[in-house]
This record gives sequence, C-alpha cells and structure tokens, in this order.
Amino acid sequence: MVDNPSELLPGRAGPLGGPPFTLVLISEPQSARSARLFVRQYLAYYLPGASDEHVQTVALVACELVTNAIRYGTGPGDSLRIVLDADEERTRVEVRDPVRRHPRRRPASEERERGRGLLLLDALCPQSWGVSDVPFGKTVWAEVSAKPSW
Repeated sequence: MVDNPSELLPGRAGPLGGPPFTLVLISEPQSARSARLFVRQYLAYYLPGASDEHVQTVALVACELVTNAIRYGTGPGDSLRIVLDADEERTRVEVRDPVRRHPRRRPASEERERGRGLLLLDALCPQSWGVSDVPFGKTVWAEVSAKPSW
C-alpha cells in the first residue's frame, strides 16, 4: 500500500515534466486506493483549477473501474493499467485489463452486496463510458465532465 502519492510514480514523467499519465497496478484490492491517489496527483498538476467535486468524481470513477478490473478482469499475479487524460472540458479514465469479457449490467438488487458499479458509471458518466477491445484484453473507459452537473 502506498501512503505517499509521490511514491506511486516511478519511471517516466508526463508530457510537461509532471506526473505520468499512466500507472501499472497489481491485481490486488489496495490498488484501488493507489488509483485514487494517482488521480488526485495527476489532476492537481495538469488541471489545477478543477473543482473538488470533479476531482472526487474522477477518483470515484477510477476506483470503481480499477475495482471491477481486479474482480472480473484479472487473475492472481496479473496487472492492469490506468490511463488519464484531462482538459478543461472533461477527464477521461481508462482501465486496461487482460480479460476480453465485457462488463454487463445487472438488475438492481437490494440483496446483492456487489454489482452496482455500472449503475454508478451510468449515474456519473451518462452516455460517456464504454468498452474497447485491445490486444490481449480490453479497456473500460469513462469521461467525467468538468462542468458542474447541476
């Protein structure tokens, strides 16, 4: 587990000498926390005027995508990759994993403890998320608007 966000980013710097735009994570539950820290560090550098609401929403979306990739898109010892891209209009989060099977929506249920991730994406990124096949797996992506939703 990473306690200091600066520990997340070994290797190549991003395009402006700041944090990189991609991070490789191990398939373990602690990686969701690392993804949230990565998002906060990336947005603080590349989109310093972003609202707290935007940063929190992007961190939540990234955490959900990483958690889904760990649960359904990886096996023990696998890795996944999170890729970020931001501008004044939106922030795009991509999570790549080695499994080709696409996520599917499940009917809402009060009985299940899991299975609400895609409903969350529908609420936070309506019509702005999807799945793309890539060599050796898939990418699940979502775009969070930088404009307030109210």
